[in-house]
Amino acid sequence: MLTFRTAAADTKTSEKLAEFKRGLKTSIPLLLGIIPFALVLGAQATQKGLSFAEVSLLTGLNFAGGSEFAILEVWTNPPNIIMLIFITFLVNSRHLLMGASLAPYLRHLPNRTAFTALFFMCDESWALSLADAQKKQHYLGIQRAFSMLFYAGLCFALYLMWIGFTTLGAIIGPVLGDVSRFGFDMAFPAVFLVLLRGMWKGIRAARPWLVSLVAAALAYLYLPPGWHVPIGAVCGIASAVFLTGDEA
Repeated sequence: MLTFRTAAADTKTSEKLAEFKRGLKTSIPLLLGIIPFALVLGAQATQKGLSFAEVSLLTGLNFAGGSEFAILEVWTNPPNIIMLIFITFLVNSRHLLMGASLAPYLRHLPNRTAFTALFFMCDESWALSLADAQKKQHYLGIQRAFSMLFYAGLCFALYLMWIGFTTLGAIIGPVLGDVSRFGFDMAFPAVFLVLLRGMWKGIRAARPWLVSLVAAALAYLYLPPGWHVPIGAVCGIASAVFLTGDEA
């Protein structure tokens, strides 16, 4: 009996380890895109006057690259704290919808586990883990479809690489000078284009994206620097609510 229990425990441990490794392996293509713009962000942050430690805190406590780039665009010395909080909230407000989409899969978990998982959530880990759960939902059920260890593997790799390479970018930024001349900044939109392709559900569902894009472009052309970020976010969210209400 003891041997059987030990074998069962070993099998369960190996299955958990396999899921964690699957998350790590799945993250590898994303890391190739994340590393360049993590270096760009770190270099840009030091050019704005942030120290190495402050760059690590910024990227570690606010694990959302979009809002980090956004606040650096409008960073002043001394910084306008109210504007930075406003922009961070608007850009990261998409996490409300992302978290809500994961809620059915996490509802059975203790709050401490669910909230910790959501803290480490980013666009890439959310998109991949949700797609993985939706594939398995019809035969495993909604509670077992979401693999927490697969998600943990994704988050582990993405979080460590993001903090590590933004800090490295802050260290080597003064040596490299203007890193945008190497074309690294194109990695950021490239990764999001790949994610958008995976989330594409047709023209009707993409209308808020178009509204946000047009509003941000107009604000970028005709308003003071930085305002295109909150205006694009607000218009996108408002159009999503309005269009969803119309369809309902």
